[in-house]
Amino acid sequence: MGFRLPSIIRSKASSSKGLEVPKGYLAVYVGEKMKRFVIPVSYLNQTSFQELLNQAEEQFEYDHPMGGLTIPCREEIFLDIISHLN
Repeated sequence: MGFRLPSIIRSKASSSKGLEVPKGYLAVYVGEKMKRFVIPVSYLNQTSFQELLNQAEEQFEYDHPMGGLTIPCREEIFLDIISHLN
């Protein structure tokens, strides 16, 4: 199981197999340990999150190693960016 931060869900699972993502949310993998976060799809419209998506596109193109969207930044940076979107 995971714990809930404002508007994000953090899961200790290393893969999305068997784990449901609630409607209106998106699973992403972040950091060296590829921690799974479930975030609202509304974040996709935010400029700061779009910058993370651009980095992911540059690094992984469409080949994400976890099978889901992989964000190439440290977990602390991701959490800082997400905290400003709430």
